[in-house]
Amino acid sequence: MAGTMIETDIAVVGAGGGGAVLALALAQKGIKTLIIEQAPGPPQGLRGEILQPNGQHVLDRLGLLNKLPGESTRTVRKFHFCRVGGERLCTVDYGDLPAPYNRAVVTLPNVAHHAILDAIQAEPSVALWYGASFVRLVKEGTQVTGLVAKRGDDEVTIRAKVVVGADGAFSKVRAALGIPADLHLYPQGYLIAMLDSPLPVTEAKYFVGKKTILGLFPAAGDKVYCFYMIPAGSYDQVKAQGLPALQQAWTAIDPMLKPLFRRLTDWNQTAFMPTGRVRTPTWVADGALLIGDAAHAMNPHASQGRMQAMVDAMTVADLLPECLAKQDFSAATLKHYEVARRPQVTMLQRLADEQVLFWNTANPVLGFLRDRVFRTLDRNPRLRYRVLTTTAGMRQTAPFSLVDRVMAAGFLPDPFAGNPETGAVR
Repeated sequence: MAGTMIETDIAVVGAGGGGAVLALALAQKGIKTLIIEQAPGPPQGLRGEILQPNGQHVLDRLGLLNKLPGESTRTVRKFHFCRVGGERLCTVDYGDLPAPYNRAVVTLPNVAHHAILDAIQAEPSVALWYGASFVRLVKEGTQVTGLVAKRGDDEVTIRAKVVVGADGAFSKVRAALGIPADLHLYPQGYLIAMLDSPLPVTEAKYFVGKKTILGLFPAAGDKVYCFYMIPAGSYDQVKAQGLPALQQAWTAIDPMLKPLFRRLTDWNQTAFMPTGRVRTPTWVADGALLIGDAAHAMNPHASQGRMQAMVDAMTVADLLPECLAKQDFSAATLKHYEVARRPQVTMLQRLADEQVLFWNTANPVLGFLRDRVFRTLDRNPRLRYRVLTTTAGMRQTAPFSLVDRVMAAGFLPDPFAGNPETGAVR
């Protein structure tokens, strides 16, 4: 059957972290929503999820945080930043944050996302189509009024008040809107793995060295989620060198965890995660908007990519009922979402790029400054709290002023070092 047409209030392209949250949030408000996803079903990859406090707050608003299966989640409070070889540089304690989100939550792969997708399936006002791909937008003049999707052999025209592009860094919706994008692919990505640990691992470690990063996060079921920086495009080359070579490289980074690294016995325990950044001049058009990576992908050093997509979704979900009530879907009205969200996103993208410069470096001077800053943060509760609230997604503005940067580098004393911020965070 060809030429099928259906109507909905909101059409969402992409059922990833942002699109799924938006569809569920709208469904809980009784707004008729259709989400199309080109994948044949829910994601099954190896990538673990680290839920920062702002992401936990989103799940709480959706009624899902306390419903995540306990056997699939692990609460982590302390993150230790260390030099390659084992020397601790700095410890960040999420317990310093205000309750109830004074922890990070590490889940087994896709656990939180599957919980969101399961909740969507239970909502009568939302439909989720797997195996459906975006073809083109439908417009009346400059106003987007829907889209055409391909579902099997059928092309379906979906009439919608607003089309939401939640389809990732290479967004087809963004391209169809004619919104230009500065897409930067970083020269490094991450080999990721989920290992069964023979040792008790209760706190996270993040190792930095000469062009070397290894992160280790405790996960449920005595598992450890690992990510290891490698050059983009080198995954097959790393595999060709063999598992013993990778185990040896990781053991050189932290000899104490050799028994854990020996649990890496099959390349099927690993995957590769590329990294990129997207910048766009606008996130909205008449009758359409972009969220998540389609609008603003960022390096994972910010620890906020997926969380920012979730917060985007909740911001849009709070705005759209008013748009529907007024039947106003103009770019000028939808821009309220972008105005609310862009400052934090821009700050996090810039911060992530600074971290790429200093953390990924092979330059001994930059590495020396990086380690010096970490050591200063370990002694300075005020600056350490600023970094923590930024990583947690609680801060809208950059953690350091120019003077703070000089203090963090150890070139000026900090007269407020003993007074960590404990009040409201901007």
